[in-house]
Amino acid sequence: MAQYQVPQFIEVEDKIFGPLTLKQFIYLAGAGGLALLCFTLLPLFLALPLAGLAGGIGAGFAFYKVNGRPLIVAAEHGFSYLLGNKLYLWKQREAQAPQVQKASAEPSVLTVPRLSQSRLKDLSWSLNIKDQNQPQEGNVRGDLQL
Repeated sequence: MAQYQVPQFIEVEDKIFGPLTLKQFIYLAGAGGLALLCFTLLPLFLALPLAGLAGGIGAGFAFYKVNGRPLIVAAEHGFSYLLGNKLYLWKQREAQAPQVQKASAEPSVLTVPRLSQSRLKDLSWSLNIKDQNQPQEGNVRGDLQL
């Protein structure tokens, strides 16, 4: 049977542009292009802070990781949280006041049916007979003779 080599380190991206991956190169090239655009269209006192901000964001997207994941993923999650609907399940809803019923003049008394001694014996005897006629697995009462 032929043996094949199993690929390892599949989560590591290939280095295409020197020490940079394709994504890192695109982030840095985009930041560089935005900085060049700022320097050509804006005066120097506005271009420097904006180009620095663009370069910082591009470098952060290219190299910085938050909890082992790229910064672009954290930024995406942040924007989706900021713009998305929020459902707060922990907010307690106001409890409605229980409706109070007027108390009647006569308190209601629950009646409990009582079994006579002979009726109780008849029920017990009929249950014992049913258990002996139809033994079930794990039924302790079916195995015992009373």
